[in-house]
Amino acid sequence: MSGIYLHIPFCKQACHYCDFHFSTSMKKKGEMVLALAKELHLRKNEFENEIVETIYFGGGTPSVLTSDEINFLINEVYQNYTVSENPEITLEANPDDLSNNRIIELSKSRINRLSIGIQSFFEEDLKMMNRAHNAEEAKRCLEESTKYFDNISLDLIYGVPGMSNEKWKQNIETALSFGIPHVSSYALTVEPKTALKKLIETGKIAEPKDEAAQEHFMILVETLEANDFIHYELSNFGKENYFSRNNSAYWLGKKYLGIGPSAHSYNGISRSWNVSNNAIYLKSIQENKLPNETEILSITDRYNEYIMTGLRTIWGVSLERIEKEFGNDYLDYLKQNAQKYLDDEKLILENDILRTTKKGKFFSDGIASDLFWLNLE
Repeated sequence: MSGIYLHIPFCKQACHYCDFHFSTSMKKKGEMVLALAKELHLRKNEFENEIVETIYFGGGTPSVLTSDEINFLINEVYQNYTVSENPEITLEANPDDLSNNRIIELSKSRINRLSIGIQSFFEEDLKMMNRAHNAEEAKRCLEESTKYFDNISLDLIYGVPGMSNEKWKQNIETALSFGIPHVSSYALTVEPKTALKKLIETGKIAEPKDEAAQEHFMILVETLEANDFIHYELSNFGKENYFSRNNSAYWLGKKYLGIGPSAHSYNGISRSWNVSNNAIYLKSIQENKLPNETEILSITDRYNEYIMTGLRTIWGVSLERIEKEFGNDYLDYLKQNAQKYLDDEKLILENDILRTTKKGKFFSDGIASDLFWLNLE
């Protein structure tokens, strides 16, 4: 099983918290679509023995593409790769792009999963984040999308400055009222070189508080689990049979091919990433050159990545796999360093699988980094 990720590097406007690669100029959009198709062709030999089970349009804002452009790129995948009989094909979309007619158009395409960037149902939050949609559009697009799509995920952001626990509960309850089967939820983080960072530094927006984010996280977990959602990854909740197959493959260490500027690829042995510059990417592809760098992963890199991804998921970290793939030194090191978290009931060890407890989930990234093996080689 493997997946193909297509990075669409365009947005109508820049969200204040975002540090992903994108451009707000659409002038090169058509040229970029052709370049993505060409990169798919140039790299097909990398996946000649793979069956593609997921195709994921990420960004940026993939819903700025026309339906014809989306269908063209999906067809290019089918022409150059072996695609499974029932692939998961996801489009990330913003509410302002999902008019009724657009939703119907997409439902007639091969797209069978929508990931909608709601973030909040409150107008003041959306304005603070500089989102392109408003609260009414958020609700309307969900009402219409659920008529045509069964498999829908929505994004929500917690830890927003000034957001009370009650207001956060209202956000979750509003999301649940539409009957969607998947929620991805992230704490508002302040990344360097973002507008949010500058707004906080100049005192225009309060800095997010870790304590509030932790409270919101626990409310999120309790509310969604009470509504039959499975907390299968730190930031992801799905009803049975509605886990993201694309993201699950990433967390389980499956191969994936990243197409487009800034996109990453992974084959189990090495990781590569394309240049985060639209102009350089376009020029390179036009010259039949792949604008990427490659890093061969050391045994330590692979161990650390497995610890990081494993502890974020319900599948945890297998001690048997650690011993088999990395050896006894790594296994002993992991056991020794995990003990304090076991004693503190932030980790649990059952059937040779190490997992975070409900108490430890919010801290899983910090726990993982404490279990990394540094400078082994």
